[in-house]
Amino acid sequence: MNHEDLSRAQALPSVLATGQRPSRLQRHGRYTPESMRHPGKMLPAIASTVIKAFTHPGDLVIDPMCGIGTTLVEAIHLGRNAAGVEYEPDFVHLTLDNLRHAHTQGATGTPQLACGDARNIATIYRALHGKAALVLTSPPYGSHTHGHIRSGRDNGGGKIDKRHHRYSTDRGNLAHQPLPGLLDAFGRILAGSATLLHPVGVIAVTTRPIRVKGELIDLPGQVIDTAQHHGLALIGRYVALLAGLRDGGLVNRASFFQMLETRRARDRGIPACATAHEDLLLFRRTTDLREATR
Repeated sequence: MNHEDLSRAQALPSVLATGQRPSRLQRHGRYTPESMRHPGKMLPAIASTVIKAFTHPGDLVIDPMCGIGTTLVEAIHLGRNAAGVEYEPDFVHLTLDNLRHAHTQGATGTPQLACGDARNIATIYRALHGKAALVLTSPPYGSHTHGHIRSGRDNGGGKIDKRHHRYSTDRGNLAHQPLPGLLDAFGRILAGSATLLHPVGVIAVTTRPIRVKGELIDLPGQVIDTAQHHGLALIGRYVALLAGLRDGGLVNRASFFQMLETRRARDRGIPACATAHEDLLLFRRTTDLREATR
């Protein structure tokens, strides 16, 4: 990291107040209503905070698994250029709609978008090798997430209706991979993305612990190990709050199902807590990425 990047990283507080407003309010009017159906969206405040900290207007920001385009939308609103890859054609269309909407609101950056497998990002965007200032992304958390619900009070006393909780029914989607396969693929994605960075570029990954069949998995720690195996060095670790801060305490933003599972675990004597933050992990290249991706 050069002196300027180092000073900018050091200027970030260790805890980022990115959850002051709920996700739905951060997106209201800025993203299309249809894009809310994606089950694993990055918080816009996290994306904008990272982009402001590690890029300048006119820089290039890349997201190899861009979902509905949060990274891309926040980048072009900040006058940065952006490039993304998304595997699911449905989400590609949602991203395109969000990018068009951003431009109607005055966004000045130029985006690029490809539908494809992020493991091939170095080939998909070969023309961008060595040009990106920042790669910002998040791994999938499995084929199912908490999604959205309509409870009895919303539907006349009926059963809980769960929706928007599946990434994809396509078995080729990485979200369907068991954790070892997902991490291996994510490592390849990080290594391929790193070839697009300029010499002092940064990779930022937002992630959180997950439960697999009731077992708490340290996904941030496993992402760090995976990234290091693929030629990247951890240069920073921050807390990006999903909860709000008010009067010295946290304002819970956890979903209905997060709270339900937390209560059930505590009833069984397990000291579970609802997720209040994501880890923001920063990486830099340390080796020849051609060797790391072999």
